[in-house]
Amino acid sequence: MDRRPSDRVDVCVVGAGPAGALAAHRLAERGHEVVVLEAGPRFEFESRLDRMERAIRPAHSDNSVWNMGGERDAYSSSGELFYPLNAARVKGIGGSTLHWQGMVMRHHEADFERRTRDGVAADWPIGYDDLKPYYATAETELGVAGASDNPFAPPRDDPHPLPAFEPSYSDSLFAEACERLGVVMHSVPNARNSEGYDDRSACVGYGTCKPVCPSGAKYSADVHVRKAEDAGARVIDRAPVQELVTDDAGRVEAARYATPDGETHRQTAREFVLACGGVEIPRLLLMSRSTDHPDGLANSSGLVGRYFTEHLFCGAGGLLDERTRQNHVGFITSECHQFYDEPGRATEGSDGGIPGSDADLGPMKLEFLNYAGPSPVELALSADEFGDDLLSSLRDAYGNNIAMGGLVGQLPRKENRITLDTSRTDDHGNPVPDITWSLDSRTKRTIRRANEIQHTILEELGVDIGWTVGPENTGPAFHHMGTTRMGTDPAESVVNPQLRTHDVPNLSVASSSVFVTPGALNPTLTIAALSLKCADHVDERL
Repeated sequence: MDRRPSDRVDVCVVGAGPAGALAAHRLAERGHEVVVLEAGPRFEFESRLDRMERAIRPAHSDNSVWNMGGERDAYSSSGELFYPLNAARVKGIGGSTLHWQGMVMRHHEADFERRTRDGVAADWPIGYDDLKPYYATAETELGVAGASDNPFAPPRDDPHPLPAFEPSYSDSLFAEACERLGVVMHSVPNARNSEGYDDRSACVGYGTCKPVCPSGAKYSADVHVRKAEDAGARVIDRAPVQELVTDDAGRVEAARYATPDGETHRQTAREFVLACGGVEIPRLLLMSRSTDHPDGLANSSGLVGRYFTEHLFCGAGGLLDERTRQNHVGFITSECHQFYDEPGRATEGSDGGIPGSDADLGPMKLEFLNYAGPSPVELALSADEFGDDLLSSLRDAYGNNIAMGGLVGQLPRKENRITLDTSRTDDHGNPVPDITWSLDSRTKRTIRRANEIQHTILEELGVDIGWTVGPENTGPAFHHMGTTRMGTDPAESVVNPQLRTHDVPNLSVASSSVFVTPGALNPTLTIAALSLKCADHVDERL
C-alpha cells in the first residue's frame, strides 16, 4: 500500500486497537480528515482458521499466533518481578482485542473514589456519571451480551444490547454450593454475539476465543477500523511512530514514522491522539524528548511512565467426583462481584457462609471457570505411558477438573513504571521499554482473601483442591494501566479530565494509561468509553 503521508489532516491517531479505532471512527463520521498510524500489520480475516490451528497445536508458541516477538517487540524487565510483556499483546490492526477474552464490565462507582472511600491512592477527576452515557454507547458499538442481572454493578438506564449467554454446565455445579453459602452468582457481560449483530454472526462455539475467534462473533477492533475507513479515514499499517515532533509554539507538528521500505515520513495534523496502550504510549512520549522537552514530551510532572498498574490473577481448582464438561465453552459466563466493594464482608449461609475479614483490602472479582483443566493433548505429551495405559490415565485425569479464578486490583505505586532501556534497541534502533514492577502488601492481602473465599466455595462443592494461585505465584492479567494518569493538577498528572495532556495543547491520550486506579474489572469497556469521550473533546476543539 501507499504509506506516504497525507497532506496535513485534522487528526492523526497513533494505534489501531479499540481506543484508536473507536476514536478514528467517531471523528471520521463527524467529517474530520483522519489518519491512523499502526505499528503492526493488517491481518486478513481469512487467516484466522490457520491462527486457530497454531493456537491448539503444541508445536507453535503462543506468540506465533499473532506474529509477536523478535527484535520489533523486544523489551526489558528490571523490576522485582519479571513482567512477560509479549505474552498477551498484539501489534496490528485490531490490537489486543484480536486475542482478548472479551469480558466487558463498567467500573463500579467506588472505583473512581478510592481516596475518598478507602483512604488510598487518589480519586479520579471524573466519576461514574461522567462516563455513564459513554459506557452505554460503547456497549452498543461493541455489541455486548448481558443479562443486566448483577445486583452489585453500578446503575444503568437500559439493558445490554444483546441477551446474555446461557450459564455453562459447570456454573450449574457451583450454583447450589454458592446458594448454601449465601454467595450471589450473576452473568458476565461479553463482547461477543449471542445472536447475529452488526453484520457478524452469533457465536458458533469454536471455544478458542483466547487467542483467536475464527467466526468474528467476538468483537475485535478491526471492526471499527473498517467502519472508520468507510467514513473516510485513512489507516496506514506497518508504520511505527518513532517520535512526535513539536513546533516553536509547543504543539505537536508531526508524527515521524517508519515504513517497511526503510523510509521515514512525517504525518502532520491539527490534533494528535495517542491510543497505542499503557506501555507504548509512555515509551513514545519519552522517546520524543527534545531541547524544549528534555525529560520527554508531556512530562513536566515527571509522571510519564509512572504508576504502571496491573490486575493480578488469583485462583484455585481441583477435581470433583463427577464430570464437569470442562473446556466446552471458551469464555466465562458467571461471576461474583459480591465482595468487590466490600472484600472483607461475611455471608450468612446455612453452612456458616464466608467468614469475614477486618484486613485492609482492595477490590476483587471472582470468576467461575469452565475451562480450568489441562487438555488431553497436554496430558498425553507429558505422560510416560502409551496405548491403553495412557488412555486409562487420560480418562481418570480429564473431565473432572473445576476451578475458580479472579482479579485483584493493584494499588498504584509511583515506583512501578515504564522507562527506556538505552542498552537495548528495537528493529529501528530505538530504546526498548523497560518495566519495573512489584506488588504491595495490600494487594497481596487481597489476593490471599480472594483465595480464602474461593477455597470455601470449592470445599462446599466437594472439590479436592489441587492447586492455588495466590500472592506468591500470582501473575498479571496483561491490563496495562496508569502510565499517563488523569488529573486536574499538572504537577500530579499527565492528562486533564478531557484526556488532553497538560503540557501540549493538541495532544490527547485515549488509553487505560490514563486510569488513576485500576479497579478489579477488565478494562476494555472503560477504555472504549474514554476513547469516545476523548473523541468528543477533540471534535469540540476542531
